[in-house]
Amino acid sequence: MIYTVTLNPSIDYVVKLNNLSTGDINRSSEEYVYPGGKGINVSLILKELGYKSNALGFISGFTGQYIESILNERGLNSDFIKLENGFTRINVKIKSNEETEINGQGPHISSEKLDKLYEKIESLNEDDILVLAGSIPSTLDEKLYENIMARIENKGIKVVVDATKNLLLNVLKYKPFLIKPNNIELEEMFNVKLETTEDIVLYANKLKEMGAKNVLVSMGKDGGLLVTEDNKVLKSSVAKGEVKNSVGAGDSMVGGFIAGYLKNKSYEEALKLGAASGSATAFSYDLATSDFINELLEQINIEYIN
Repeated sequence: MIYTVTLNPSIDYVVKLNNLSTGDINRSSEEYVYPGGKGINVSLILKELGYKSNALGFISGFTGQYIESILNERGLNSDFIKLENGFTRINVKIKSNEETEINGQGPHISSEKLDKLYEKIESLNEDDILVLAGSIPSTLDEKLYENIMARIENKGIKVVVDATKNLLLNVLKYKPFLIKPNNIELEEMFNVKLETTEDIVLYANKLKEMGAKNVLVSMGKDGGLLVTEDNKVLKSSVAKGEVKNSVGAGDSMVGGFIAGYLKNKSYEEALKLGAASGSATAFSYDLATSDFINELLEQINIEYIN
């Protein structure tokens, strides 16, 4: 079974405006409401591609109930821990001449509730995949991902980590199966400017040397690059389309990669399906559908750099 962890899920309220005028009344031209959170996005893409997963994390209040009900309607398994205080956050995403986001904080998570999450994760076994995605709420220890991986270190669980800078760097000692920085995050980790594909390969290899088994770098309009556990370097081409939504594209790439890998343990197929899934979401207003992913899959080519 695949398990995804979203510590601070959200309702994403997406508003489209012809022009945003601050300090004035604005009227939307389009509105959408989605369940949000990186782990949830991964689970939803896996569901589209025919793979079951179980979404873990914390929810609270009427907004948390809404997320749970929507995921149930979509046929997604979830096992959220319910909090008594506050409410699951609402993120407002304004799409106008520029994209503007206002992200809520989310409720406080007590140590007792956190222990319940640990218990659920410690019940996993070596046939399972665990996806740790997104930021850690300010009310929790920033070493939470490290603590989780330490607890399951010797169980043979494949752990996928999609997080930024130190959250990612600090888990490498536990040898995650896959990490997925983007090229900008890679620059921030090493305080460098990456000018070429060779530069990206160099620093992706450094992450591998630090402990990651596989390093997947999303590069936006330049596709994706994968350094595998057997020291192969693969690069994907890019599908053609109009970018409508940057939110969730990286999560879709992770979901597609996992689904592609599980088919026959082929990293080439994993990268290809990951690239198609990421592009399909970028070209959609919501997360991509399986039909659109499969349509774009025909456009994706994989090149072996070495």
